[in-house]
Amino acid sequence: MKHTYHIHGMICNGCRTHVEKTLSKVDGVANASVNLEEAEATIEMESHISIETFQEALKQDGGSYSIHELGEHHHKEKSASTKPKKEKPKDKGTGTFYCPMHCEGDKTYDQPGDCPVCGMDLVPMELDLSAEEKTYKKLLKKFWIATAFTLPIFIIAMSEMVSNNPLYNFLELKYWNWIQFALSIPVVFYATWMFFERAYRSIATWNLNMFTLIGIGAGVAWLFSVFGMLVPDFFPDQFKTEAGTVHVYFEAATVILTLVLLGQLLEARAHSKTNSAVKELLKLAPNKAVKVVDGEEQEVAIDKIQLGDILRVKPGDKIPVDGIITEGETSIDESMITGEPIPVNKNVGDKVSSGTINGNQFFLMKAEKVGSDTLLSQIIQMVNDASRSRAPIQKLADTVSGYFVPIVVIIAIITFGIWAIWGPEPAYVYALVNAIAVLIIACPCALGLATPMSVMVGVGKGAQNGVLIKNAEALEKMDKVDTLIVDKTGTITEGKPTVEKVGSFDNGFSDSEVLQYIVSLNNQSEHPLAEATLKYGKEQNAEFLKTDGFNAVTGKGVEGKVNGKDVALGNAKMMEHANAGLLETMQEKAQSFQKQGKTVSYLAIDGNIVGYVVIGDKIKETSAKAIKELQEKGIDVIMLTGDNYDTAKAVANELNLSDFQAGMLPENKLQEVEKLQENGKVVAMAGDGINDAPALAKSDVGIAMGTGTDVAIESASITLVKGDLHGIVKARNLSDVVMRNIKQNLFFAMIYNTLGIPIAAGLLYPFFGILLSPMIAALAMSFSSVSVIANSLRLKSSNID
Repeated sequence: MKHTYHIHGMICNGCRTHVEKTLSKVDGVANASVNLEEAEATIEMESHISIETFQEALKQDGGSYSIHELGEHHHKEKSASTKPKKEKPKDKGTGTFYCPMHCEGDKTYDQPGDCPVCGMDLVPMELDLSAEEKTYKKLLKKFWIATAFTLPIFIIAMSEMVSNNPLYNFLELKYWNWIQFALSIPVVFYATWMFFERAYRSIATWNLNMFTLIGIGAGVAWLFSVFGMLVPDFFPDQFKTEAGTVHVYFEAATVILTLVLLGQLLEARAHSKTNSAVKELLKLAPNKAVKVVDGEEQEVAIDKIQLGDILRVKPGDKIPVDGIITEGETSIDESMITGEPIPVNKNVGDKVSSGTINGNQFFLMKAEKVGSDTLLSQIIQMVNDASRSRAPIQKLADTVSGYFVPIVVIIAIITFGIWAIWGPEPAYVYALVNAIAVLIIACPCALGLATPMSVMVGVGKGAQNGVLIKNAEALEKMDKVDTLIVDKTGTITEGKPTVEKVGSFDNGFSDSEVLQYIVSLNNQSEHPLAEATLKYGKEQNAEFLKTDGFNAVTGKGVEGKVNGKDVALGNAKMMEHANAGLLETMQEKAQSFQKQGKTVSYLAIDGNIVGYVVIGDKIKETSAKAIKELQEKGIDVIMLTGDNYDTAKAVANELNLSDFQAGMLPENKLQEVEKLQENGKVVAMAGDGINDAPALAKSDVGIAMGTGTDVAIESASITLVKGDLHGIVKARNLSDVVMRNIKQNLFFAMIYNTLGIPIAAGLLYPFFGILLSPMIAALAMSFSSVSVIANSLRLKSSNID
């Protein structure tokens, strides 16, 4: 038996795992699977188990979660919505900040600060330039304070290497130790105290990370030094200097902490550069517009513009919102959105997008999309969302990091033991210093940054080139795609069909009467072919007749009553649907056009086919070149179209496509995707219409043309702003360079730790007498993270055309 229930109280991935384990332990449960996004649990059981049993199990586990029948809890929430709402606890989060490492899944937080699990700085959900700058300035201030106090400590400590140390002429060594202690207090307890807080949290939650190692390493060195000053007689002679004082390591602790702080500072500055794509997009958005009211011009703020407002755009100005030109003509620079440098000519009726730049002509436009609905706003939102998403390859880094820190701590303990037993005198001093060096150099931070940094820069790079990535998973999967399915209309072709001929099969109907019925029926349709016939009808001054009962039959055509007569318009399948007989002579006439790549729709009135319309749709200039480039990359390109066989064959021949299928309904396209996936293919689907949405959603990577419908764009994981096949080439190239960059980052991080730990442990000492100072280890560790970010930033200069 299998039942699905609603789970209340889950806020993160940890909650999901916990609930899943609790339900799985209930006697009689074969399997329990919990979905965090849907807040649902699917439970397989050998025989029926009452919901009260599960409720009791969750209650005994702490009572943080509750289980309900589907719909029951929603009803309770709805009825309770009228009650005064309690203020949401701060730790639940309201969606303002998130952890870049996603330690608790998609959990969010109210206030800026550190992640309570891994200790990383929380990042704003929406890019906040002022907050980013404040964080950098705060770190910079702390760094200068740490440097100001660490430098004299370092000079005092290093002066011991000078013969006849001149400092001893002023004070004895033990007093200089106290001075070092006093100088270290602001460094430890103010400038870098956050590292110890993060280390404590990581140990308390047992989510060990880089701060665990830094906290233990620097903390042991500092506490050892303080203890050595306060109770020198506790230590054996090998820990003492000739003056009888215990060797102190205030300089090691403060230099390590200051260098780690420097790494965080450089990381914050570099991190802001990875967001440069979003910053550039934000700059595109104008803040004012000129609104025309009763012939008078008024300057208004962008957020005051409403749907239907008429706006005047001056030469050189940025277009304020998405809309349509109502008067005038111009050329518009759309390079910031499409990545194409050549300005596009626009006339009355053409669409324009927010943030693009007007040429040298005035024009009037009507606002059609404002606020968060504009293309620019959606691009910014998509880039932000994708930057925060996790690529599947990141799970590898997370798994390695999870085991890494405990192993490093064990290696540090073993290092201490080996040096204490077999090391040269003073053995315990060597043991302590080398154990600290192991802890400091083995920072897994570079490993954690390897994937998110590349994804963030890569997504921004794509946005600047008109390739919008919905999530990091799509970016990774695109690299593995070996089969691409493309729709014909609007994907391979322009999607701007034009009527080339209207003809009659029946002497009782003239060509003009056939056109009259076609435009009357199509007047209620939103299909691109319908728009083409309406445009042609208006040019021919066709009269519109009264139409009732309009109905669109997906993949076939349209039907309704025109002047009281049953009228159907569409392909051969539509004629079957309307019980209208298609004669051989009619098919031959249609095929003569279809073999030229044209689309033919038949018109049936009261069950008799009386006419036809021939519609042409020009193949996009970039289609042939793009398909050739994709085939050269080893990708099989298949064209699936709802059009007839002859039209599909003509288009396929022109594009050198050997694999195509015609007469495909939405369910047929979906079945074809499933069939290819069952055969082990990694399938990408490119389409632009509502009829493509099921296949787009089912494919491994759905690619929507930005010129298509909202439904298609919503179903896809990649959107091409310009809407041509060359964008798929860009998407593939982007995926290739990003995945290569991630693998380079992971290699750098892994090889760095693999080589660094043995050297820090003293492996080279027996052969070459080389030891690694903890201070040098801290410097190398800090710059390892910066090197990963620098490698990620190289993506900004990569060519994906």
